[in-house]
Amino acid sequence: MAVKGYQGTSLLDYPGHIASLIFFGGCNLTCPYCHNPALVLNPEQLPDYPLPDLVAELKRRRSFIDGVVIGGGEPTLDPQLPLLLRQIKELGLQVKLDTNGLNAEVLAELVWEGLVDLVAFDLKTAPERYGELHSGPVDISGLMKNLALLMEGPVECEFRTTCVPGLVTEDEIRTLGALIQGAPCWMLQQYVPQRALSEAARQLQPYTKKHLETLAVVAGNYVEEVGIRGL
Repeated sequence: MAVKGYQGTSLLDYPGHIASLIFFGGCNLTCPYCHNPALVLNPEQLPDYPLPDLVAELKRRRSFIDGVVIGGGEPTLDPQLPLLLRQIKELGLQVKLDTNGLNAEVLAELVWEGLVDLVAFDLKTAPERYGELHSGPVDISGLMKNLALLMEGPVECEFRTTCVPGLVTEDEIRTLGALIQGAPCWMLQQYVPQRALSEAARQLQPYTKKHLETLAVVAGNYVEEVGIRGL
């Protein structure tokens, strides 16, 4: 199991909610702006966290946490993820899953089995540009299937986009907005270059507050609510 990190507690996306954080190593993308490059490029160099110890620690903490946030890397690549989530749900804890949405079969399984309460779905750029996010070809068929699934509303979903200069412009916002027309929530996130995976991405200057607000206005034409994080 590629559980590479565990952190004690943090705020969930809802006021007053506290969660433990679990990070999985490995990813099916190598986004130049990724803020967890070690989990993507060198997960084998990070120690695994044994599943029994992890569950035991969550059991100890369940009196003061509301849930668990599963991130990475890309958690849906690990075949033992459903097993972990079943054990977390048996503890009576909520689960938030952070995902890039490319793995259609796994996400559908988790949703329909009731193993996730909130999906945080990264919309990285226009689908036709996903090839710029990896060193090899990217199959976006899973992305489109998962978008269709979550737009049906079987589980609460927050779409989010990190506004990387050049990769996310008003054109990309319009393209993505058309894909999630009518969704309840879309969060735009400020780009933070300091820990980016690639040197070129570390040299990029983030958008100004005014520019992000302009992108938010465009996004607001497609969804019920738009937020901006990181300003």
